[in-house]
Order: sequence, then structure tokens, then C-alpha cells
Amino acid sequence: MNLLTSPWLPFKRRDGSQEFLPVTAMVDPDIVDLALPRADFQGAAYQFLVGLLQTAMAPEDKSEWVAWYQTPPSAKACLEMLEKWAPAFVLDSGSPAFMQDRDALAEEKATDIAALLIDSPGASTVKNNTDHFVKAGRVEHLCLDCAAIALFTLQINAPSGGKGHRTGLRGGGPLTTLVMPADSTRSLWHRLWLNVLDTEDWAYERPNPSDAKVFPWLGETKISDKGQGTYPDDVHALHSYWAMPRRMRLNIESASCECDLCGRHSEYSVSSLRTKNYGFNYDGPWTHPLTPYRFDPKKPEQLPYSRKAQTDGLGYRHWEALTMEDKKEKGFLPARVVLDYALKCDTADDMDVALPVVAGLWAFGYDMDNMKARCWYGAHMPLLALDEDARALAQLWLRQMIELTDSSARLLQAQVKEAWFSRPKDAKGDVSYIGASLWQVTEQAFYQRVMELGELLRSDTPPQRFPAEMAASWYRTVTRQAASLFDELALSGPPEQLDMKRITKARNGFRKKLHTGREAKDLRKIGRLDEKGQPKASRERQGESA
Repeated sequence: MNLLTSPWLPFKRRDGSQEFLPVTAMVDPDIVDLALPRADFQGAAYQFLVGLLQTAMAPEDKSEWVAWYQTPPSAKACLEMLEKWAPAFVLDSGSPAFMQDRDALAEEKATDIAALLIDSPGASTVKNNTDHFVKAGRVEHLCLDCAAIALFTLQINAPSGGKGHRTGLRGGGPLTTLVMPADSTRSLWHRLWLNVLDTEDWAYERPNPSDAKVFPWLGETKISDKGQGTYPDDVHALHSYWAMPRRMRLNIESASCECDLCGRHSEYSVSSLRTKNYGFNYDGPWTHPLTPYRFDPKKPEQLPYSRKAQTDGLGYRHWEALTMEDKKEKGFLPARVVLDYALKCDTADDMDVALPVVAGLWAFGYDMDNMKARCWYGAHMPLLALDEDARALAQLWLRQMIELTDSSARLLQAQVKEAWFSRPKDAKGDVSYIGASLWQVTEQAFYQRVMELGELLRSDTPPQRFPAEMAASWYRTVTRQAASLFDELALSGPPEQLDMKRITKARNGFRKKLHTGREAKDLRKIGRLDEKGQPKASRERQGESA
């Protein structure tokens, strides 16, 4: 099975139908999306195709990028460009085999194929009978198609896997951010091509299809039994798309099965694999083009670290870190493809090609607790394409909006506990969902403001100050939603703990603090509002009339 020529990926057509086709289907204007059976597979399949385009079809400069965005190659031309890379993408070869160790690992004990799935319970979990939510034994047989994408998914997300079983190049369970078209009806080609970088901007030598520095499974595994590291200078720049931290070999059998993931009948079955530790040990200043990073501006000598999903999910509290660079104060480093979008828009504008000022951003990844997957998160949010000056203004104003929500959410959580418990500091249990509720109910309103602000800053007469109407509107949105949530939550505590006198006291304290915090005062001043959220000028006129 060759992953460049076999019909192994499920594609979605405009009419909603799905079909397994070769990767060349990605250039078909009738193909609008992928249709993998799992969310992590969907994200991995996008990364597979983006990596393939970046490796085999990267444009020379942004002018060529724009031309291909407008007019993708034909399926025939695409196949011609991919054919020379086909030897590196054979899944069921004796050696080399896609994303598998060069060594056959014949002496290693076979492991159930479920070990390929990041969310599968580990041996100790099964032994202790604590696999309550994700049961062992649910996946016993995979078809070759699902085995291929499962293998790729694990290699690019690899969490810690026990002694010597290395984590991925971006760390275990990294966040991935992909630029998406604002128009949801655009083809899959447009979705993928937005995440391809030109070689003028990202300078690297054109790779050789048989280069083991790009495709590590084509060469000998760099053993790391003594901690030997693999650094960016040791390999090709494109290695980041094809990193292979785990030593694995699939046991492919010529026996029919019903795939436990996609449900299709297959003439070949993959029920187990062989693994070995101490493979590629990625170390040093790695940065992946599809992943956001963060560093400490006060400690520039330290390496940046990739962002991971957390238990609080993905939402607009993370929006700035994922879309806006800040090297001086916060240490935010969005993914390279995210920062590149504004530059693509500039080139497209010069060529009289319209790319939207407000695009989309798809962020996703596992929340990992070492080897245990706690949750898979995925979120869509707007992405602004602005010049440097406009971006600085947007970042300043939107940060003020986010800070108001943050302070209000923390206050809400603290005061609800005050309402619930006589000794709130001694109360145990996770109540983070209280603060999270405010973020959730204001999320769509925030993204609407982002899009409005983007259009304003790209207009013929962009504002130089935070628009008072927007600041006032956001202040009212957050404070009103916070007040409503307090009233709802304060009465939902344990019945035996309800005390109306305590609840009333906590409510009065909450209402006062909600409007007198620094963030609230700053935004209210910009919006020209009084402490009750009313326009100052309007109230003065009412007084004069009286």
C-alpha cells in the first residue's frame, strides 16, 4: 500500500457524500474536506497533506503561492509531482516502511494494536480496573488505512510512553493551529494551501526524495540509549513534518477483518505491532511551522516551549497567544503559518487577488497528563490579517477586553464559593467550571468584536483609539453575563449549605467588586460609562431635563 497512490483517505464532496480516494483528490474543486472517523485522525490527516505539499510542491515565493491558490494543479499534474516521492510512502514494505523503524524489531514482543491510539488505556490502567471511560478491548483489528493514519497520529503527537519511549518533536500532545478560509464553502485545496510556506520566506534546500534527513525511516535509527539528542542542525528543515520519535513496526496480516474504527471490510488486518525504546530523541531549539510556542522574555537564553492543550479547553482566553506575536512582554510566538497569513494577504492585494482580512484559525490537540490523554480539544476562531501598526492597536484593545473577562471570571468563581461555603478557603473540589462558564457565554460575542475590529482597522479611515462604542458594549456584555451567572450559580450549591444571608452578602460584594476593579474602570473610561454601565453624557442630559 502506497500512501501517495492508493485510495486510502476519506474525502467529503460538496454534496455531502464521502469517498476513499488517493491524496491527489485534494486538488479537486468538488472536494471540500476530509472525513476521518476520529477527531485526532482528522487533524493528523490535514497535517499529513500539508506536510506533503510543503515537501513536494512548495512554491518559490508568495506570488507563485497566490497563483496556485487561485488555480491549483490538475490531478494529473499533482500525481506527476508526487510520483518521485512514492518510494518513501510505502506502508507495508519489509523495509523501509512509512513511519516505521528500519529494523524489523523481530525479537520484540507483539503489543495489541490499540497501543497506537493515544487515548487507549495503558497496561497499569487496565490492571487496576480504572479504565472507566475508555475501555480496553474496544479496538482489536484495524484496516491498513486506519493503521496508517493512527501510526502517523501517534508519531506527530507522541506523549511520554515509559522508559526510553520518546516524546514527539513538539513535546507530548502539542497544539496545532491551521489557517482556514473564512468562507466555509471553499475547497479542501484552499484549506490546505493556506498552510504552505514559500521557500523564499522559509529558506531551505530542496529535498531529495530519498533523503533520510527528511524521512527518518529511510535511514538507520539514531539510538538514544545514552540520551543522545537529535537537533535541528542534524536533519533537514522539513524533518519536522515527518519526525519519528517512536520505534515501531506494524504486524500486517493477509487476513480479512472488519475495521474497529471505520467499520469497513478489509482484506488485510493489523492486530498488533512491535515496539522498542530509545529511538530519535528530539532536543534543542525545535520549532514546528504549525505549532504555537511561548518563551520567557526575561530569560531569552531559555528555549521556547510548544503550547499544549490544558484542562480549561481552548477559547478566546488563548486567542492572543495563538494569533498575535509578543516577544517583549508575554513571550507569545504563534505558529509560523499563522504569522505568514498577513504577508500572503499583502502579496495577494498587490496582485489584485482578494484574501479575506478576517480568516479562520483551527486549533486542536490533546490535553495530556504524562502518558494519559485527559481530553481532545478543538476550536475555531477568527484570525486577523493586519499590517504592523493596525495589529499593534488590535492587540492592545483586544487584550483589554480579554483582561476584563479574566478578572470577572476569577471574581465570579471566588464570590460563588463565598456564597456556597461558610469557610470557602477550606472547601475542596475543582470549581474551575464556574469561571469557565463566563468565558463560554461571552465567546461568540468576543469573536464578533474581533471581526468588526478587523474590518474597521482595514478601512479607509481606521480608528486610532479604541472605539468607545465597542468598549462600552463589551463592558456591558461581560458584567451583565457575570451578574446573571452569579445569581444562577449561587443558588445551585449543596442544599444543606444554602444560607440566604451569606448568599446576599456575597452577591452584594460581587456586584461592587465587579465594577470597581482596575480592568473594569479602564474599559468603562474608554466607553465613557458610569459605574452602572450607563453613558455619562446621556445621564447628564437627563439631569438637565429634570
